[in-house]
Amino acid sequence: MDVPTSRRIVLLGKTGAGKSSLANNIFGENLFTTNNSPNSEASKCQAETRSLNGRSLTLTDTPGFFDTKRSEEELMADILRCITECSPGPHAFLIVLKVEKFTDQEQDIVTKMCQYFSEEAFRYTTVLFTHGDQLCEGQKIEEFVSHSEGLSDLVKKCGGRCHVVDNKYWKNNQQGEYRSNQFQVAELLKTIEKMTEANKGRCYTNEMLQDVKREIQEEEERMRSANMSTGNMSLEEINSKAKNNVFGRLLIRLSGIAVGALLGVFLGVISARSSKREDLLLAAQSSGVEGLMAGFKAAGGAESPGKAMEMAATAVLSQCGLLPHQNNN
Repeated sequence: MDVPTSRRIVLLGKTGAGKSSLANNIFGENLFTTNNSPNSEASKCQAETRSLNGRSLTLTDTPGFFDTKRSEEELMADILRCITECSPGPHAFLIVLKVEKFTDQEQDIVTKMCQYFSEEAFRYTTVLFTHGDQLCEGQKIEEFVSHSEGLSDLVKKCGGRCHVVDNKYWKNNQQGEYRSNQFQVAELLKTIEKMTEANKGRCYTNEMLQDVKREIQEEEERMRSANMSTGNMSLEEINSKAKNNVFGRLLIRLSGIAVGALLGVFLGVISARSSKREDLLLAAQSSGVEGLMAGFKAAGGAESPGKAMEMAATAVLSQCGLLPHQNNN
């Protein structure tokens, strides 16, 4: 089994959960902005790469992925940025939560993970708790999780993988080995290695990630050819600029992607023909993902957000048999 030496990890969580501080703790240096203001640079997707334990490790810190106050369009733009930064896909997702009561907002994690990625993403996911000082004396994170049905279900969905840190207080071993960020980060990285091995070294991917990877590769090839005559750009600069160019094109398609996802959810709920909440949620999740992908594909080449919306709506309605299938050739 050929397991690659690089690792790409995406941090997901609400604003203020401690994602940026966690990323700094993992790297052992202050690379990520930790200002919790939603209007600050901390609200932007940020990726950093460093060598750690003989591996090239890329951490992508996302904005408030589970924040309820953010619009769907804002969230989707950041998801697209995350997708371009971690192309061809992450080896691990970290769902970052505080040690606190599990609420309906946290319950939405499962829905959003399925909506923007897929059920399979949980095979690549670990739950990481911050604010470990809120644990009772002598309590371990597994015991804390066991007292909440919602948390237990989430951790179980993630293969039982969970860890805890405290970005403020656990900076040395004075409180014992367990209450030490150094120890907990080491354990977290071991868990990610075991998970990656169990996944046979593969990173998480889906149709959208595969398409973005292809677009980035094509853009890099075009730029390398153009650079041969001038030679004024390094391979790293070409890669960075190619990602930015692809992201710019994705932003034009954003309206189409959002329309596709919303139409998919709406039509999925209607077609479910059930009064059970569980059935409606499953139908909404499944149809939302299908609609999102249909919108993403249909809006390719759109020259304006309005045209992207029109192309996506037509594609989703055609897919559901509500319009004649369109021939895009």
